[in-house]
Amino acid sequence: MKNYFEFDKLGTNYRREIIGGITTFLAMAYILVVNPIMLSLEAIPDLPDAMRMDKGAVFVATALAAAVGSLFMGLIAKYPIALAPGMGLNAFFAFSVVLSYGLPWQTALTGVLFSGLIFIILSLSGLREIIINAIPAQLKFAVGAGIGLFITFLGLQNAKIIVADPNTLVTLGDLSKGTTLLAIFGLVITVIMMVRKINGAIFYGMIVTTIIGMIAGLIDKPTQIVSSVPDVSPTFGAAFDALIHNPGSLFTTQFLVVVITFLFVDFFDTAGTLVAVANQAGLMKNDKLPRAGKALLSDSLATVTGAIFGTSTTTSYIESSAGVAAGARTGFASMVTGLLFLLALFFSPLLFVITAEVTAPALIIVGVLMVSTLGNIEWKRFEIAVPAFFTIIAMPLTYSIATGIAMGFLFYPITMILSGRKKEVHPIMYGLWVIFLLYFIFIK
Repeated sequence: MKNYFEFDKLGTNYRREIIGGITTFLAMAYILVVNPIMLSLEAIPDLPDAMRMDKGAVFVATALAAAVGSLFMGLIAKYPIALAPGMGLNAFFAFSVVLSYGLPWQTALTGVLFSGLIFIILSLSGLREIIINAIPAQLKFAVGAGIGLFITFLGLQNAKIIVADPNTLVTLGDLSKGTTLLAIFGLVITVIMMVRKINGAIFYGMIVTTIIGMIAGLIDKPTQIVSSVPDVSPTFGAAFDALIHNPGSLFTTQFLVVVITFLFVDFFDTAGTLVAVANQAGLMKNDKLPRAGKALLSDSLATVTGAIFGTSTTTSYIESSAGVAAGARTGFASMVTGLLFLLALFFSPLLFVITAEVTAPALIIVGVLMVSTLGNIEWKRFEIAVPAFFTIIAMPLTYSIATGIAMGFLFYPITMILSGRKKEVHPIMYGLWVIFLLYFIFIK
């Protein structure tokens, strides 16, 4: 094992890798609670049961996708990077595809499955570099920031800090309400721990908030801590339902946009995370990422696995940087993280006492982290600022990540051509321009 992961070459040992793996798990364990609440649309009242995914099944799918994905990354790519269903992608799945578009969640899982299979093809070929280079960096930064604002908006809504208003669309909620105060307390305590650079701050913040909520009588106390693994059958294999029973529903512009959005966000989120964490760990060589193809393949295999189990897109987590900071340098740390996600399967009773108000601070904090990419955008170049701005602002205002991406990709070729920079626009961008134009014509 030591030789396989090159412990001596990288100056590490079992103790550092195990501590690093545990640290990464604690930093991203919040997804075990947030993802089931997000995909079940728990924060949205008065929805038909058919639109809601089973929380217990999604919990199992989340843990299994994270475990398998992290093990893939550890064994195949040998990187100290863990995977789990991605924030932003789960929001797009639940609030855009299911809630706004009205697609069945089973069909949404089919979209995740297709995007994963396409990702595998791209990872096994040289096309991934072509696509990465075709999308301008400025738009990649804008997409990340826009998703951050969208997730923050969701968090503020779940906490009832922001509520609907018939005159102004949104307004400040009743901050004296018990559950809202609990969410505010959770946000404050999480911010304090983040500022103090405590590893696993988001996870610990949720634990503290839950305990305070129980003491205050705002949250039910669990009847048990450990139990058998919940039934995953409500979601397992549902990604194949549309293929078997209604294949015609997959030949639409709407479904194509869904697949492209899943693929686009996962592709660049993964690439950015891989480079960032590898840089931090000192694993880059001549500004290039060794075994990049294997890392992307691991990510795409995890997405396909997660779709089959029944969860939104699985992707590499930037929280892995917490494990690297604790000493992780090899894929052994990712394997430790994966095994901890398997162990977490037996703690499902804790899931069902945690409310949307408890997870709201996690969404807000993740949003804060994601909007950091705003500083990388060339705002003084108007031809760049316009598509970037519309990408960012449209996501929270239209309640759709796909719409934000579509608006930015429609404006970019136009502003670049008019500014005399058409040679800088890759032909692929023109193809995407046509696809997103059809998106607005036939969907919006």
